[in-house]
Amino acid sequence: KYEAKTLIISTGATHRKLNVPGEKELTGRGVSYCGTCDGWFFKDKDIVVVGGGDSALEEGLFLTRFANTVTIIHRRDELRACATLQKRAYNNPKIKFIWDTVVTKVVGEDAVTAVELDNIKTGAQSTLETDGVFIFVGHTPNSEIVAGQLDLDPEGYILVNKYMETNVPGVFAVGEVADPHFRQVITSAGMGAAGAIQATRFLESLEEE
Repeated sequence: KYEAKTLIISTGATHRKLNVPGEKELTGRGVSYCGTCDGWFFKDKDIVVVGGGDSALEEGLFLTRFANTVTIIHRRDELRACATLQKRAYNNPKIKFIWDTVVTKVVGEDAVTAVELDNIKTGAQSTLETDGVFIFVGHTPNSEIVAGQLDLDPEGYILVNKYMETNVPGVFAVGEVADPHFRQVITSAGMGAAGAIQATRFLESLEEE
């Protein structure tokens, strides 16, 4: 048990996994959750992107700078991303789409060589050769520790105001646990700085009282 006069929560968020065979074993060997981090390693390669939201299309479009082809695999028959991103993706000659399909296995020994697919409407199974698998199916905020104590949004992110303040005085939340939109290191660092400044001011107000 720890006692303190102020608290800054910075527990982050976790990439949602497909939880299929080969995913964990080949992470870092062709399986990635960050296009801007690992895109360069796939120069002139054929890769797949799993997902259909804004993140999947943003990262997929970015990956076309390096990859030979980018195949977007989505479990539905239409994308969830905003109209602007959809238009850019449809107009990009490097991007292909596979609809109504899920990845059931990532194949490879020392590196990714293929993915096994299952069409959820027809039941048809297939194998697609690929050099990399980029997974963008969302994030889960690591907010379980404060569930029932702080206000959360429907997805579990901690609700804060522009001063990083939660609904409990003296408790602040920063970074990806309170950021469902940007989820970048630089924005998390900025939120951290703001939270630290506000925590200091909170302590100073206690001393004045």
